Amino acid sequence: MTEEVEQTQPLDGEQIEGYDPTSGDGWGDYPLDAVFVRTEQRTVGEVVGRIQKNRYILDPDFQRDFVWSNAKQSKLIESCVMRIPLPVFYVAEAKDGRIIVVDGLQRLTTFARFLNGDLRLTGLATDENSGSHELEGKHYDSLPINLQERVSDTQLTMYILDAKAPERARLDIFERVNSGAVLTRQQMRNALYNGPATQWLKAAADSDPFQTATGGSLSSKTMRDREAINRFAAFAILGWETYVSGDMDVFLAKALQHLATLPEAEREGLRSRFDRAMTLSHQLFGQHAFRKSLAYEGVDSPRSIINISLFEVSAVVLSRITGDLSAQDEENIRDTIATLVDDEDFSRAITYSTNSTQAVHARFSILSHALEEYLP
Repeated sequence: MTEEVEQTQPLDGEQIEGYDPTSGDGWGDYPLDAVFVRTEQRTVGEVVGRIQKNRYILDPDFQRDFVWSNAKQSKLIESCVMRIPLPVFYVAEAKDGRIIVVDGLQRLTTFARFLNGDLRLTGLATDENSGSHELEGKHYDSLPINLQERVSDTQLTMYILDAKAPERARLDIFERVNSGAVLTRQQMRNALYNGPATQWLKAAADSDPFQTATGGSLSSKTMRDREAINRFAAFAILGWETYVSGDMDVFLAKALQHLATLPEAEREGLRSRFDRAMTLSHQLFGQHAFRKSLAYEGVDSPRSIINISLFEVSAVVLSRITGDLSAQDEENIRDTIATLVDDEDFSRAITYSTNSTQAVHARFSILSHALEEYLP
């Protein structure tokens, strides 16, 4: 019998509970000879031209903010002038044919800034590197024609992740090749499905109802806040009964694809339901909303960490409640949820192997049944 392990994860200084990591730690189901990545050559000039036409996605919303200093950017341009080979670039095809930058945002942004005239070369003229002084203070247009062409003709090797690769393969490859700070799976999803759905997640994460209900405890930097909301959207739109594979990555990605295709009115309706669930949760449990400590709020217990699985299931079920609630209704709902958090079966479903089909179905069916008199 496999020992159950409680799903509690320290992430970038934040503690969350009920979170079942799904990062790829092995090639698993993919054939060893499967080809998901192809290699193509592009010049700096070609890539910058495509960036200007919005064919490359350089969105800091899912990549780290552009942080290179002018001196570091200048050294990259100097490397092109000196014909020093550059590291490869990893990019992914979006469904609409555009290119998502997986690894190389800093370098491609540098090239775009320099060819657009936004970067003046600095920090190159030093005693130790006297050969750099000819470039110091130069913009692209002030370089001799031969050096302009040397930069724009620099060959870049692109490893392109195929848009048709399986969802888990795309995320696993994304995770393996990124050479900067480790990205969370939600940051990867945000890159691969950037558009109306991810914009919806961001707006919901920035909203007062969500921030108030969670106490701002879920990191926006790692997009843990958007992952929690992605889970709400997935189960609210697709239904918990459709979760049959036990693969949360695929389920959350499918939800983003579906959310992006909904009419704007339906997205607004979903947002209203979400806000209502956040407001009601805070009204019922105050600072203990989505935390196991809600079961002991009456004895002045300290606030525990947010449980993502409790957030997901309670947000979805509470969002289905319509109409006004009396004070007695609120007390009944509060007592019901508090009792369930102490219930052995429900507690296990929000604590252990939380991405398993069994755990997901258990927590949703238990809470839905317990509050059925308030649901349509």
